[in-house]
Amino acid sequence: MAAPCYLGWDFSTQQLKVIAIDEQLRVIYEDNVQFDKDLPEFKTQGGVYIHSDRLTVTSPVLMWVKALDMILEKMKSSGFNFSRVRALSGAGQQHGSVYWKKGSIHILKNAPSELPLHQSLKGCFSVSNNPIWMDSSTASQCSALEKAVGGAQHLASITGSRAYERFTGNQIAKIYSQNPEVYMETERISLVSSFAASLFLGDYAPIDYSDGSGMNLLQIWEKVWSVSCLDACAPGLEEKLGCPVPSHSVLGPISPYYSQRYGFSPDCKIVAFTGDNPASLAGMRLQEGDIAISLGTSDTLFLWIQEPTPALEGHILCNPVDSQTYMALLCFKNGSLMRERIRDNCASGSWDEFSKALSSTAAGNNGNLGFYFDVMEITPEAVGIHRFNRDNQKVVSDFPKEVEIRALIEGQFMAKRIHAEKLGYKVSKYDEKA
Repeated sequence: MAAPCYLGWDFSTQQLKVIAIDEQLRVIYEDNVQFDKDLPEFKTQGGVYIHSDRLTVTSPVLMWVKALDMILEKMKSSGFNFSRVRALSGAGQQHGSVYWKKGSIHILKNAPSELPLHQSLKGCFSVSNNPIWMDSSTASQCSALEKAVGGAQHLASITGSRAYERFTGNQIAKIYSQNPEVYMETERISLVSSFAASLFLGDYAPIDYSDGSGMNLLQIWEKVWSVSCLDACAPGLEEKLGCPVPSHSVLGPISPYYSQRYGFSPDCKIVAFTGDNPASLAGMRLQEGDIAISLGTSDTLFLWIQEPTPALEGHILCNPVDSQTYMALLCFKNGSLMRERIRDNCASGSWDEFSKALSSTAAGNNGNLGFYFDVMEITPEAVGIHRFNRDNQKVVSDFPKEVEIRALIEGQFMAKRIHAEKLGYKVSKYDEKA
């Protein structure tokens, strides 16, 4: 018998990726489909459509299905042995949503193996272009939701976050208010993660706790949908969402479609998919007390937390690894672009010079501190350059170059720690005797 392997899928904004690992966690296969390049017929830019109002951002649902067809055919052509796969799971971009038309469950369950899946499912969606995480068109729905449940902090205390425009509850509320007939024609609403799992399961896959806690709809403490939040968004919503499940749940065996078309074993198990941020916590094998920081265009901080304190800034999500604990997520918009500007201004565009300048100054920067926001920050909501000297006096002019560089780095990481502690993260005191 061929050695077992396992598949991981990532339905992200710009591409679909797959990776196969063996029982020693060695990568034995990986591939991807780039939406813009490999599926040009959908005419996306960066995998999305940015609408004329510059606020509405969507992606075509059939593009995701066709990408899956394409990557499976590539695997088949390469000689990949699907019968080895014992289980598969994956991640999807958080906050995207998919709307299944009434009657679609029968088509999903009985898709003929002679046809690519996207051909069978082309009539299954009541919304063809789906709202994703980049959308910011639901400000009025956010205000209405917060008002309905008693304010932003109360909403955060229930769901882990105040109302955010990209969060799925507010997107559903927009669809219901603008197109009630489309909403009524919808029998199931999936997240991108549970939608992807549904394609493999041949049935509507449940939303997992962790990705579900990024919707402004789930009571993160009880792991059930909040009736007050559901009612504030749209009628009959609980039935359209189904019951949420732990993120590591085994949902069932793979759909016969894949056994017949590609040779998957009928015993291949489908494990619940989750959001990309929870998947990062799981994939990095974080433990209680750990903290991880992704330094990118936006900086993202996520951490394993035992006793969270939801706040108006940041997000508390259910932990995908341990359903009894939580993960916190903070996003900082002024990330690498801000660092690159200071590098260009103070280190002649060289990271080597930047590092030397940083090393030449003492930790603490002799009391000089700076907060640097070229664009309106998410956490905290602030903009501009704010410098302070050791006497806590605001300094308008530039610091010396090496002081400026350390002020930037220390200010950014100090902010990350402060806001993490506000969410309940406890930084242990350094034991000088150790």
